[in-house]
Amino acid sequence: MSARIGSASVWGDLARRSVGTLLGCVTAPVGVLVLPGRATARRWAGVERARRSFFFGDRFPEGYAVSDRKVRRYLALRAVVGPVCAVVAGLLGLGAVLVVLVVRGVVQGSLGWGELTGQVVLGGVLLFLDLQGLRSLARLDARLAGECFGPSGPELLRLRIDELAASRAAVVDAVDAERRRIERDLHDGIQQRLVALGMLLGRARRGRAPERTDALLLQAHEECRALLAELREVTWRVYPSALDSLGLEEALGGVSERCALPVRTEFDVAGELPRPVETAAYFVVSEAVTNAAKHSGATKVHVRVVLRGPVLVVRVRDDGAGGADADGSGLGGLRGRVAALDGTLSVDSPAGGPTTIIAELPCA
Repeated sequence: MSARIGSASVWGDLARRSVGTLLGCVTAPVGVLVLPGRATARRWAGVERARRSFFFGDRFPEGYAVSDRKVRRYLALRAVVGPVCAVVAGLLGLGAVLVVLVVRGVVQGSLGWGELTGQVVLGGVLLFLDLQGLRSLARLDARLAGECFGPSGPELLRLRIDELAASRAAVVDAVDAERRRIERDLHDGIQQRLVALGMLLGRARRGRAPERTDALLLQAHEECRALLAELREVTWRVYPSALDSLGLEEALGGVSERCALPVRTEFDVAGELPRPVETAAYFVVSEAVTNAAKHSGATKVHVRVVLRGPVLVVRVRDDGAGGADADGSGLGGLRGRVAALDGTLSVDSPAGGPTTIIAELPCA
Protein backbone atom coordinates (compact mmCIF):
# COMPACT_ATOMS: atom_id res chain seq x y z
CA MET A 1 0.00 0.00 0.00
CA SER A 2 2.76 2.47 0.95
CA ALA A 3 4.67 1.60 -2.24
CA ARG A 4 1.60 2.43 -4.37
CA ILE A 5 1.15 5.72 -2.52
CA GLY A 6 4.81 6.60 -3.02
CA SER A 7 4.62 5.73 -6.72
CA ALA A 8 1.49 7.84 -7.16
CA SER A 9 3.22 10.73 -5.42
CA VAL A 10 6.24 10.48 -7.74
CA TRP A 11 4.07 10.39 -10.85
CA GLY A 12 1.94 13.25 -9.54
CA ASP A 13 5.05 15.35 -8.90
CA LEU A 14 6.36 14.55 -12.38
CA ALA A 15 3.03 15.51 -13.97
CA ARG A 16 2.91 18.79 -12.02
CA ARG A 17 6.46 19.69 -13.04
CA SER A 18 5.73 18.80 -16.67
CA VAL A 19 2.71 21.09 -16.71
CA GLY A 20 4.80 23.85 -15.12
CA THR A 21 7.50 23.41 -17.77
CA LEU A 22 5.00 23.54 -20.65
CA LEU A 23 3.31 26.58 -19.12
CA GLY A 24 6.72 28.23 -18.85
CA CYS A 25 7.22 27.70 -22.59
CA VAL A 26 4.05 29.69 -23.18
CA THR A 27 4.74 32.50 -20.69
CA ALA A 28 8.40 33.03 -21.67
CA PRO A 29 7.84 34.97 -24.94
CA VAL A 30 5.44 37.35 -23.18
CA GLY A 31 8.39 38.61 -21.10
CA VAL A 32 9.83 40.34 -24.17
CA LEU A 33 6.62 42.31 -24.69
CA VAL A 34 6.53 43.63 -21.12
CA LEU A 35 10.24 44.48 -20.83
CA PRO A 36 9.91 48.23 -21.62
CA GLY A 37 7.48 48.88 -18.77
CA ARG A 38 8.88 48.74 -15.25
CA ALA A 39 5.57 47.96 -13.53
CA THR A 40 4.42 45.42 -16.12
CA ALA A 41 7.81 43.72 -16.09
CA ARG A 42 7.65 43.37 -12.32
CA ARG A 43 4.10 42.02 -12.47
CA TRP A 44 5.05 39.46 -15.08
CA ALA A 45 8.11 38.46 -13.06
CA GLY A 46 5.68 37.92 -10.17
CA VAL A 47 3.67 35.57 -12.41
CA GLU A 48 6.83 33.61 -13.22
CA ARG A 49 7.72 33.47 -9.54
CA ALA A 50 4.25 32.12 -8.70
CA ARG A 51 4.64 29.50 -11.45
CA ARG A 52 7.93 28.31 -9.97
CA SER A 53 6.47 28.19 -6.47
CA PHE A 54 3.25 26.37 -7.42
CA PHE A 55 4.51 23.79 -9.91
CA PHE A 56 8.07 23.24 -8.67
CA GLY A 57 7.80 24.03 -4.96
CA ASP A 58 10.50 26.72 -5.04
CA ARG A 59 10.75 28.92 -1.96
CA PHE A 60 12.16 32.41 -2.27
CA PRO A 61 12.95 34.97 0.48
CA GLU A 62 9.85 37.07 1.14
CA GLY A 63 11.65 40.25 2.13
CA TYR A 64 14.22 40.19 -0.65
CA ALA A 65 14.11 43.32 -2.87
CA VAL A 66 14.63 42.45 -6.55
CA SER A 67 16.25 45.17 -8.65
CA ASP A 68 14.82 46.27 -12.00
CA ARG A 69 18.01 45.10 -13.68
CA LYS A 70 17.56 41.58 -12.32
CA VAL A 71 13.91 41.49 -13.42
CA ARG A 72 14.71 42.56 -16.98
CA ARG A 73 17.66 40.18 -17.24
CA TYR A 74 15.50 37.30 -16.01
CA LEU A 75 12.67 38.00 -18.44
CA ALA A 76 15.09 38.43 -21.35
CA LEU A 77 16.82 35.11 -20.65
CA ARG A 78 13.48 33.40 -20.12
CA ALA A 79 12.42 34.64 -23.55
CA VAL A 80 15.28 32.56 -24.99
CA VAL A 81 15.08 29.51 -22.73
CA GLY A 82 11.30 29.13 -23.07
CA PRO A 83 11.14 28.73 -26.86
CA VAL A 84 14.16 26.39 -26.87
CA CYS A 85 12.42 24.28 -24.26
CA ALA A 86 9.26 24.31 -26.39
CA VAL A 87 11.25 23.05 -29.41
CA VAL A 88 12.83 20.23 -27.35
CA ALA A 89 9.42 19.28 -25.91
CA GLY A 90 7.99 19.31 -29.42
CA LEU A 91 10.69 16.94 -30.60
CA LEU A 92 9.78 14.63 -27.75
CA GLY A 93 6.15 14.71 -28.88
CA LEU A 94 7.23 14.04 -32.47
CA GLY A 95 9.26 11.08 -31.24
CA ALA A 96 6.15 9.68 -29.54
CA VAL A 97 4.28 9.92 -32.86
CA LEU A 98 7.13 8.12 -34.64
CA VAL A 99 7.03 5.37 -32.01
CA VAL A 100 3.34 4.85 -32.79
CA LEU A 101 4.12 4.62 -36.51
CA VAL A 102 6.94 2.12 -35.91
CA VAL A 103 4.70 -0.05 -33.74
CA ARG A 104 1.99 0.04 -36.39
CA GLY A 105 4.56 -0.96 -39.02
CA VAL A 106 5.67 -3.90 -36.91
CA VAL A 107 2.08 -5.03 -36.42
CA GLN A 108 1.30 -4.74 -40.11
CA GLY A 109 4.56 -6.47 -41.04
CA SER A 110 5.80 -3.63 -43.25
CA LEU A 111 9.07 -3.22 -41.28
CA GLY A 112 11.88 -5.73 -41.43
CA TRP A 113 14.04 -6.66 -38.47
CA GLY A 114 17.04 -4.73 -39.78
CA GLU A 115 15.04 -1.55 -40.34
CA LEU A 116 13.31 -1.98 -36.97
CA THR A 117 16.67 -2.34 -35.19
CA GLY A 118 17.99 0.83 -36.82
CA GLN A 119 14.85 2.75 -35.88
CA VAL A 120 15.04 1.54 -32.25
CA VAL A 121 18.72 2.48 -31.88
CA LEU A 122 18.27 5.87 -33.52
CA GLY A 123 15.12 6.56 -31.51
CA GLY A 124 16.81 5.58 -28.24
CA VAL A 125 19.74 7.92 -28.86
CA LEU A 126 17.44 10.80 -29.81
CA LEU A 127 15.23 10.11 -26.79
CA PHE A 128 18.25 10.21 -24.48
CA LEU A 129 19.49 13.47 -25.97
CA ASP A 130 16.01 14.97 -25.80
CA LEU A 131 15.49 14.06 -22.15
CA GLN A 132 18.96 15.37 -21.26
CA GLY A 133 18.14 18.62 -23.05
CA LEU A 134 14.88 18.99 -21.14
CA ARG A 135 16.65 18.26 -17.87
CA SER A 136 19.36 20.83 -18.56
CA LEU A 137 16.83 23.48 -19.60
CA ALA A 138 14.77 22.79 -16.46
CA ARG A 139 17.88 23.27 -14.30
CA LEU A 140 18.73 26.47 -16.15
CA ASP A 141 15.21 27.78 -15.60
CA ALA A 142 15.44 27.01 -11.88
CA ARG A 143 18.85 28.69 -11.63
CA LEU A 144 17.62 31.81 -13.40
CA ALA A 145 14.67 32.05 -11.00
CA GLY A 146 16.92 31.56 -7.99
CA GLU A 147 19.32 34.27 -9.15
CA CYS A 148 16.48 36.72 -9.79
CA PHE A 149 14.20 36.16 -6.80
CA GLY A 150 16.89 35.35 -4.25
CA PRO A 151 20.29 36.72 -3.26
CA SER A 152 23.21 36.01 -5.55
CA GLY A 153 26.47 34.39 -4.49
CA PRO A 154 28.20 37.65 -3.49
CA GLU A 155 25.05 38.80 -1.70
CA LEU A 156 24.83 35.51 0.20
CA LEU A 157 28.48 35.88 1.17
CA ARG A 158 27.88 39.45 2.38
CA LEU A 159 24.81 38.34 4.37
CA ARG A 160 26.84 35.51 5.89
CA ILE A 161 29.59 37.94 6.88
CA ASP A 162 26.99 40.20 8.49
CA GLU A 163 25.50 37.24 10.38
CA LEU A 164 28.91 36.14 11.64
CA ALA A 165 29.77 39.69 12.71
CA ALA A 166 26.44 40.00 14.54
CA SER A 167 26.82 36.59 16.22
CA ARG A 168 30.39 37.42 17.28
CA ALA A 169 29.21 40.69 18.82
CA ALA A 170 26.37 38.83 20.53
CA VAL A 171 28.80 36.27 21.95
CA VAL A 172 31.07 39.03 23.26
CA ASP A 173 28.07 40.74 24.88
CA ALA A 174 26.87 37.44 26.34
CA VAL A 175 30.31 36.65 27.79
CA ASP A 176 30.54 40.14 29.24
CA ALA A 177 27.07 39.86 30.77
CA GLU A 178 27.95 36.44 32.19
CA ARG A 179 31.14 37.84 33.73
CA ARG A 180 29.21 40.69 35.34
CA ARG A 181 26.64 38.24 36.68
CA ILE A 182 29.34 36.05 38.21
CA GLU A 183 31.00 39.09 39.77
CA ARG A 184 27.64 40.21 41.16
CA ASP A 185 26.92 36.74 42.57
CA LEU A 186 30.34 36.61 44.22
CA HIS A 187 30.13 40.14 45.59
CA ASP A 188 26.51 40.27 46.72
CA GLY A 189 26.16 36.66 47.78
CA ILE A 190 29.27 34.71 48.65
CA GLN A 191 31.36 37.66 49.78
CA GLN A 192 28.61 38.88 52.12
CA ARG A 193 28.22 35.43 53.60
CA LEU A 194 31.97 35.14 54.12
CA VAL A 195 31.96 38.48 55.95
CA ALA A 196 29.06 37.31 58.14
CA LEU A 197 30.83 34.01 58.79
CA GLY A 198 34.01 35.81 59.81
CA MET A 199 32.07 38.09 62.17
CA LEU A 200 30.34 35.11 63.82
CA LEU A 201 33.62 33.30 64.33
CA GLY A 202 35.22 36.47 65.71
CA ARG A 203 32.37 36.95 68.20
CA ALA A 204 32.58 33.29 69.21
CA ARG A 205 36.32 33.61 69.74
CA ARG A 206 35.90 36.64 71.98
CA GLY A 207 32.97 35.19 73.89
CA ARG A 208 33.30 34.36 77.55
CA ALA A 209 30.08 32.45 78.20
CA PRO A 210 30.18 28.87 76.87
CA GLU A 211 26.45 28.93 76.03
CA ARG A 212 26.85 32.10 73.97
CA THR A 213 29.93 30.67 72.22
CA ASP A 214 28.06 27.46 71.33
CA ALA A 215 25.16 29.46 69.87
CA LEU A 216 27.53 31.58 67.78
CA LEU A 217 29.36 28.49 66.53
CA LEU A 218 26.01 26.91 65.58
CA GLN A 219 25.11 30.04 63.59
CA ALA A 220 28.54 29.96 61.95
CA HIS A 221 28.02 26.33 61.01
CA GLU A 222 24.64 27.09 59.42
CA GLU A 223 26.15 30.06 57.62
CA CYS A 224 28.93 27.83 56.32
CA ARG A 225 26.42 25.33 54.96
CA ALA A 226 24.47 28.11 53.24
CA LEU A 227 27.72 29.46 51.83
CA LEU A 228 28.66 26.08 50.38
CA ALA A 229 25.20 25.70 48.81
CA GLU A 230 25.41 29.14 47.21
CA LEU A 231 28.96 28.52 46.02
CA ARG A 232 27.82 25.24 44.45
CA GLU A 233 24.95 27.08 42.73
CA VAL A 234 27.31 29.69 41.32
CA THR A 235 29.73 27.08 40.00
CA TRP A 236 26.86 25.19 38.35
CA ARG A 237 25.79 28.38 36.61
CA VAL A 238 29.36 28.98 35.41
CA TYR A 239 29.80 25.45 34.04
CA PRO A 240 28.19 22.24 35.30
CA SER A 241 30.78 19.55 36.01
CA ALA A 242 28.12 16.90 35.33
CA LEU A 243 28.39 17.68 31.62
CA ASP A 244 31.91 16.30 31.59
CA SER A 245 31.35 13.34 33.86
CA LEU A 246 27.72 12.28 33.33
CA GLY A 247 26.48 13.95 30.13
CA LEU A 248 23.69 16.31 29.16
CA GLU A 249 20.80 14.19 30.41
CA GLU A 250 22.16 13.96 33.95
CA ALA A 251 23.09 17.66 33.95
CA LEU A 252 19.50 18.54 33.03
CA GLY A 253 18.36 16.28 35.84
CA GLY A 254 20.42 18.45 38.18
CA VAL A 255 18.58 21.54 36.89
CA SER A 256 15.26 19.86 37.70
CA GLU A 257 16.40 18.91 41.20
CA ARG A 258 17.56 22.44 42.07
CA CYS A 259 14.42 24.13 40.72
CA ALA A 260 11.68 25.08 43.16
CA LEU A 261 9.04 24.14 40.53
CA PRO A 262 8.22 20.63 39.34
CA VAL A 263 10.10 20.09 36.07
CA ARG A 264 9.22 17.24 33.71
CA THR A 265 12.08 16.43 31.35
CA GLU A 266 11.87 14.33 28.18
CA PHE A 267 15.24 13.40 26.70
CA ASP A 268 15.23 11.63 23.33
CA VAL A 269 18.80 11.66 22.06
CA ALA A 270 20.70 8.59 20.93
CA GLY A 271 24.46 8.83 20.78
CA GLU A 272 26.89 11.55 21.73
CA LEU A 273 26.48 15.25 20.98
CA PRO A 274 29.23 17.79 20.26
CA ARG A 275 30.40 19.40 23.48
CA PRO A 276 29.51 22.99 22.41
CA VAL A 277 25.98 21.83 21.56
CA GLU A 278 25.60 20.12 24.95
CA THR A 279 26.79 23.24 26.73
CA ALA A 280 24.44 25.54 24.81
CA ALA A 281 21.49 23.19 25.36
CA TYR A 282 22.21 23.06 29.08
CA PHE A 283 22.33 26.83 29.47
CA VAL A 284 19.12 27.26 27.44
CA VAL A 285 17.28 24.91 29.78
CA SER A 286 18.91 26.32 32.92
CA GLU A 287 18.15 29.95 32.06
CA ALA A 288 14.59 29.20 30.92
CA VAL A 289 13.79 27.15 34.04
CA THR A 290 15.35 29.77 36.33
CA ASN A 291 13.31 32.54 34.68
CA ALA A 292 10.14 30.50 35.03
CA ALA A 293 10.77 29.92 38.74
CA LYS A 294 11.72 33.53 39.51
CA HIS A 295 9.55 35.71 37.29
CA SER A 296 6.66 33.91 35.60
CA GLY A 297 4.61 32.66 38.53
CA ALA A 298 4.46 29.24 36.87
CA THR A 299 3.41 26.07 38.64
CA LYS A 300 5.20 23.59 36.36
CA VAL A 301 7.77 23.42 33.57
CA HIS A 302 8.05 20.95 30.72
CA VAL A 303 11.45 20.40 29.06
CA ARG A 304 11.85 18.36 25.89
CA VAL A 305 15.19 17.65 24.23
CA VAL A 306 15.04 15.70 20.98
CA LEU A 307 17.45 15.05 18.12
CA ARG A 308 15.79 15.58 14.74
CA GLY A 309 18.25 14.54 12.10
CA PRO A 310 21.32 16.75 12.44
CA VAL A 311 19.54 19.32 14.66
CA LEU A 312 19.08 19.20 18.42
CA VAL A 313 15.76 20.80 19.36
CA VAL A 314 15.40 22.09 22.94
CA ARG A 315 11.90 23.13 23.98
CA VAL A 316 11.06 24.63 27.39
CA ARG A 317 7.45 25.49 28.21
CA ASP A 318 5.96 26.85 31.44
CA ASP A 319 2.39 27.72 32.41
CA GLY A 320 3.27 31.12 33.87
CA ALA A 321 1.94 34.60 33.18
CA GLY A 322 4.04 35.14 30.04
CA GLY A 323 5.40 38.50 28.95
CA ALA A 324 9.04 37.34 28.87
CA ASP A 325 11.39 39.90 27.33
CA ALA A 326 13.03 38.14 24.38
CA ASP A 327 15.65 40.91 24.16
CA GLY A 328 16.48 40.99 27.87
CA SER A 329 19.93 40.24 29.23
CA GLY A 330 19.19 36.58 30.01
CA LEU A 331 17.40 35.52 26.83
CA GLY A 332 19.52 37.88 24.74
CA GLY A 333 22.65 36.17 26.01
CA LEU A 334 21.16 32.78 25.18
CA ARG A 335 20.36 33.98 21.66
CA GLY A 336 23.97 35.01 21.19
CA ARG A 337 25.24 31.68 22.54
CA VAL A 338 22.91 29.76 20.19
CA ALA A 339 23.71 31.99 17.19
CA ALA A 340 27.41 31.29 17.68
CA LEU A 341 26.63 27.66 16.74
CA ASP A 342 24.52 28.71 13.70
CA GLY A 343 21.41 27.88 15.67
CA THR A 344 18.16 29.75 16.26
CA LEU A 345 16.30 30.70 19.43
CA SER A 346 12.61 31.62 19.37
CA VAL A 347 10.59 32.95 22.30
CA ASP A 348 6.78 32.84 22.36
CA SER A 349 5.51 34.51 25.52
CA PRO A 350 2.16 36.28 25.08
CA ALA A 351 0.61 38.16 27.99
CA GLY A 352 -1.17 35.63 30.16
CA GLY A 353 1.14 32.83 29.08
CA PRO A 354 2.26 30.25 28.44
CA THR A 355 5.91 30.86 27.62
CA THR A 356 7.62 28.58 25.10
CA ILE A 357 11.33 28.79 24.30
CA ILE A 358 12.67 26.72 21.42
CA ALA A 359 16.33 26.42 20.51
CA GLU A 360 17.50 24.60 17.39
CA LEU A 361 21.18 23.66 17.49
CA PRO A 362 22.90 22.12 14.43
CA CYS A 363 25.09 19.17 15.40
CA ALA A 364 26.93 18.75 12.09
